[in-house]
Amino acid sequence: MIIAAPASGHGKTTVASGLMAALAGRGLTVSGHKVGPDYIDPSYHALATGRPGRNLDPHLQGEHHIAALLRHGATVPTQADIAVIEGVMGLFDGALGTGGFASTAHVARLTNTPVVLVVDGSAAGRSVAAMVHGFATFDPGITLAGVILNKLGSPRHETELRGALDGIGVPVLGALHRSDHVEVPSRHLGLIPAAERRAESATVLDALRSWITTGVDLDAVLRVARTAPDLDRPAWDPVAALGAHGAPSPVRRPLPVIAAAGGPAFTFRYTENVELLAAAGVEVVDVDPLADESLPDGCAGLYFGGGFPEVHADALSANAPLRAAVAGLAGSVPMVAECAGLTYLCRELDDQPMVGVLDATARMTSRRTLGYRTATAPATNVLSGEGEQVTAHEFHRTQVTPAHGAQPAWTWGESTEGFAGRLLHASYLHVHWAGHPRLAARFATATHAAYAALSGRTDL
Repeated sequence: MIIAAPASGHGKTTVASGLMAALAGRGLTVSGHKVGPDYIDPSYHALATGRPGRNLDPHLQGEHHIAALLRHGATVPTQADIAVIEGVMGLFDGALGTGGFASTAHVARLTNTPVVLVVDGSAAGRSVAAMVHGFATFDPGITLAGVILNKLGSPRHETELRGALDGIGVPVLGALHRSDHVEVPSRHLGLIPAAERRAESATVLDALRSWITTGVDLDAVLRVARTAPDLDRPAWDPVAALGAHGAPSPVRRPLPVIAAAGGPAFTFRYTENVELLAAAGVEVVDVDPLADESLPDGCAGLYFGGGFPEVHADALSANAPLRAAVAGLAGSVPMVAECAGLTYLCRELDDQPMVGVLDATARMTSRRTLGYRTATAPATNVLSGEGEQVTAHEFHRTQVTPAHGAQPAWTWGESTEGFAGRLLHASYLHVHWAGHPRLAARFATATHAAYAALSGRTDL
């Protein structure tokens, strides 16, 4: 089932995360998914379900992969009893100028999934029914299977809204009253990732579980989910996705290691990206640049994803041993960095010394950069061949100067950005490799080659 809303701010994330926690509390195995490119909401889904958070995004992954990726997420690592998909923005809001491409409704149509609408009723009475009626009839290809009323002020308010909705044929699955215990704090790019405040996040999820269990008819929710027809595509498989892209075999031992930045400063990484690397015969080991002073044994590749390094710049800079270890591998092993990882590889971030692999500086700004991109590699590098296109997403409030090196990572429209080379790719763009598995294959191939060179083995 999909948890959607008329617009941002109605409470999708709190309701979806709380619903996942409540269903898991019943002993069900719950698979959590997020429409769109966002990394933060899936971090709460993962905490609620005990399974990796996953994204469903037609722009990043391709329409033809969405049902297969949903099925994959609902069966790995074990078969789930229910998949709960949190929407993005308003139900019909997608990429601008595309008629709703990559919207929640788009994903609902691609997967034939029933939709439950979360509606903020705090500032309305009977008018809520008119709005729900409009959402129920706007697109005949969408099944609006129920409503969860949110932010209600009193029992009388709830009675008024339920009475108005009785006449339009969309059942009320729950009514949630305002609570001071279910707010998740945010910062400049949205909610704060769960990994940055794990204890507090667990406390909030406990409150959400109780809130949902009290106000939502979970049996009715399960009946809605059971109306979803079987998915008509086989599950996405990372080994099959690599296909003919020349990825190495995963059977050789010991496996080369890719050290992947993790911890509170680097929380943005798509689950399937790691699964593709594993399928290509490398072991991905998390390294926390805030705390770990060395790289793992067998390290032959570095993967720095996104996050909020600007919040942790002092501590990242203070970990000089790890910065030196990363810098020492420059030119010897492949390095792939996205957004936050890009700023970490610069000489400085907000005047604090960083790794220094890139001859550039990074600084926090007041300007938010946000949007989908379709980008082209201007020259062959460790991830892409010359002229290859990717679909990507960009969102940050930092600025890197200069914006690109002698060999940029990507170009799109009038924009040129990032730093690339035979063993380097550092860019602001986030790419979901399930949509472009050749990137994972190239990275893994370069890692195997670096491992063979570093270890002196010729059989790898």
